[in-house]
Amino acid sequence: MTGLAFGESPRWHENRLWFCNWGTQEIVAADLDGASEVMARVPTTIPYCIDWLHDGRLLVVSGQEGLLLRQEADGSLVTHANLANISPAGWNEIVVDGRGNIYVNGGGIALIKPDGSVRQVAEGFAFPNGMAVTPDNSTLIIAESHGKKLTAFDIAKDGGLSNRRVWADLGAGVPDGICIDAEGAVWYADVPNKNCVRVREGGEVLQTVQLDRGCFSCALGGPEKKTLFIVAAEWRGFEKMAEALAARTGQLLAVDAPAQGAGWP
Repeated sequence: MTGLAFGESPRWHENRLWFCNWGTQEIVAADLDGASEVMARVPTTIPYCIDWLHDGRLLVVSGQEGLLLRQEADGSLVTHANLANISPAGWNEIVVDGRGNIYVNGGGIALIKPDGSVRQVAEGFAFPNGMAVTPDNSTLIIAESHGKKLTAFDIAKDGGLSNRRVWADLGAGVPDGICIDAEGAVWYADVPNKNCVRVREGGEVLQTVQLDRGCFSCALGGPEKKTLFIVAAEWRGFEKMAEALAARTGQLLAVDAPAQGAGWP
């Protein structure tokens, strides 16, 4: 697909690639032929990200408002959790793990339990971005864009995080959205370096997909979960965000991947 504003938060769900089209207030689902459908319209312009509860209901992080929204059967969006009480700084990425725990980052990392309780479980990040949880629900990995690294935590039975460590020092890499594959490697999207990179724990680079514009996020999906989907757009800096959104340089791209997607999201 072409003509997007800024694609973000791609997720393979029910045989389609879902993503947020920042600047348009739309959540879009596209099939493998590029046919697309607007699945929801959200009250915020930017940022917003998506995942699903285990019962299939869509979750939307409304970043500026500090709200986690839930889509009901009639299509309406209601408040699932209020995160503004934890931090007024705004919120960004979301991942729901295999036990139904919801993690949202921005002002640190907030944990929303299946019983509805909300608490902060980590803080002090250099621009927190993409998050993913390993298939066994034991490890959460978060991209620190300004820290140029991937950071990992052990996940406790109650959803708490501990044993903070550098999972991969990326050198000049600037990680945005991430996803995990079945070989335990992580793909990260990189805006300033205009690429999507697959790394092993420790930072060894395994593959690189080079593009002509910034890579904002990535997801593994397709019939065998071996297609890497990338949302990319020209980046002109925060001060020219409105100009970049209006230019509609965003693309949804696909490339064959060496290993299946795994873990959460």
